[in-house]
Amino acid sequence: MENPHRRFNILTGEWILVSPHRSDRPWQGQSEKIDIPLKPKYDKDCYLCPGNKRANGEFNPNYSDTFVFVNDFSALLPENQEESINERELLVAKPERGICKVVCFSPDHSLTLPDLSEKQLLEGVKVWKNEYENLGKKEFVNHVQIFENKGSLMGASNPHPHCQIWAQESLPMESLKETKQQKKYFDIHKSTLLLDYLHLEKQKSERIIFENENFTVLVPYWAVWPFETMILANSNLQSFSSFNNRQLVDFGEAISILTKKYDRLFNVSFPYSSGIHQSPTDGSPHPEWQFHMHFYPPLLRSATVKKFMVGYEMLGNPQRDITAELAAEKLRNV
Repeated sequence: MENPHRRFNILTGEWILVSPHRSDRPWQGQSEKIDIPLKPKYDKDCYLCPGNKRANGEFNPNYSDTFVFVNDFSALLPENQEESINERELLVAKPERGICKVVCFSPDHSLTLPDLSEKQLLEGVKVWKNEYENLGKKEFVNHVQIFENKGSLMGASNPHPHCQIWAQESLPMESLKETKQQKKYFDIHKSTLLLDYLHLEKQKSERIIFENENFTVLVPYWAVWPFETMILANSNLQSFSSFNNRQLVDFGEAISILTKKYDRLFNVSFPYSSGIHQSPTDGSPHPEWQFHMHFYPPLLRSATVKKFMVGYEMLGNPQRDITAELAAEKLRNV
C-alpha cells in the first residue's frame, strides 16, 4: 500500500498510521551530532570495568567473562512496607517490590554487543536464561524484563557493554497488553498468535531479514520505529526455560547478525533499546505466550537524523513514513 493507511499491532491491540508518500520529504529538523570516540579496553573512571570502585563504594571483581550484580541505583527494592492508596478511585497507588540487576557482557570497555565473539554472546544468553529462571522462582516475582539501552542517544548512562534485568511483582504495561492479546487469540483459535503470524511472514518473505534453524529476524508488519525489528522463535518456546543448547546458540547468532547489520546500515554504532518478552513467572501456565525479542532503534534516514515521537504521535497514535517492507529490504541488503 503506497497511500496513507493504518496497520494493526496484533501484540498490543493498537494502531499505527503509515504515510509512505512522506518518506522523501525534505528534512530541516534537528540533526544529531555523531560522536565516535575511540574507547579504551579499560577505563579507570568506569563503574563497570573490572577492579574499579562503583558508586556505592564496592569494588568489582577482576571478572573475565560476564559479571552480574544488583544495581546500585535500583528502581525497585525487594522490601516495601508502604500501604496502598485509594481515595474515591481518583488517587490510587500501591507498593511494588522488585529486584534490579546489571549484566556486564565483557570486561572489555571498548566493545558493544555486535563486537562480542560467538562464545561471549552465548555466555551472555546463558546468563539471561539463568537470571530469568532464578529470579522467577522468587515468591513475589511475577515478571522478569531483560533489556538493553545501547548508545547515549537512547539514554545509556555508561558505554561499557551491559544490559539490565528488572524483576517485579506486577506485569508492566507492555507485557500486560501482549499477554491479553495472545490469550485472546489462543482462546479463539487454539493456536499461538506469534507462530501463526510467523508462518504467514515466511510465506510472504517481504519483511524477513535473516533466519536460522530456530529463529527468524524480521521487521514486524506494524513496526513503529523506522528500523524496528523482532527476533521470533520458529517453534513454540514460551520462555528461556524451554530452550535447549542449540536454541541458545541460534538465538545468539540471530542477535549477532542483526546488530552487525544495524552497525553497517549507516556505518555507525547503531543506537537502540531492545528487550526480551517471554511468559510471566507467576506460576500459572501460559500456553498463549511465545518468546520474542524487540529492537527499537531511533535513527530514521541517516546516522544524524532521528525519529521523534511528538505531536500527533503523543496525542493521537504512532506514525511512520518508511514502510516496514522498505526497512526490511534495506537491512536485508546490508
